Amino acid sequence: MSDQDRERIFDGSVHDVLERLFRSGRMNAIVAWLLISVLLMVFVESLLDSDLQWIVFVAVAGVIVLLPPGVYRDWRVMLPWELLLLALLPILVRGLFGGTVGIFASYLALAALALLVTVELHMFTALKLTHWFAIVLVVLTTMAWAAAWGILRWHLDRLFETTYLSTNEVLMVEFLWVTLAGLTAGVLFDVYFSRRDRQLWQAIQQVVRR
Repeated sequence: MSDQDRERIFDGSVHDVLERLFRSGRMNAIVAWLLISVLLMVFVESLLDSDLQWIVFVAVAGVIVLLPPGVYRDWRVMLPWELLLLALLPILVRGLFGGTVGIFASYLALAALALLVTVELHMFTALKLTHWFAIVLVVLTTMAWAAAWGILRWHLDRLFETTYLSTNEVLMVEFLWVTLAGLTAGVLFDVYFSRRDRQLWQAIQQVVRR
């Protein structure tokens, strides 16, 4: 067998793996559950550090991620694994590194939660989003998450004498960065996931009917 034949076989096998990964509901669920272990790891790390705000944040993210399999009572009904990877990556970065990198990761994590909610509404309900409304909804949801996040930190500072909030100016800068992150997430949803979800949902339905 020539090197060219071996290369062709290798390319074909890689293509088959990627094809199953992106189109199989079962394979998608397996990878998604592996990614969810990231949330558990960050949650445990937050507990050990007594990071109250991040404990709440990761818990909310876990509820959102586990909502589809909980509602449908089937472990195979999961969000696209690549969406979970994108959404959980800033959470992992924030949990591991902290500092300035962690702050920016927090902004992206808020936008990621908005993206998760929007994709769940689009995939698992009768709501079908147009291009412009998908972007607007993700941005508005991100801003709503940011406002709720600020209120939560304010209450934590009052109740537990923490210092999660500093000045009003810093909070306004946070809102600006979060809004930009939400706009990026909205464009991402429109460009990719509005088409990808139909393929995945068809694969999920085929798997569930077996």
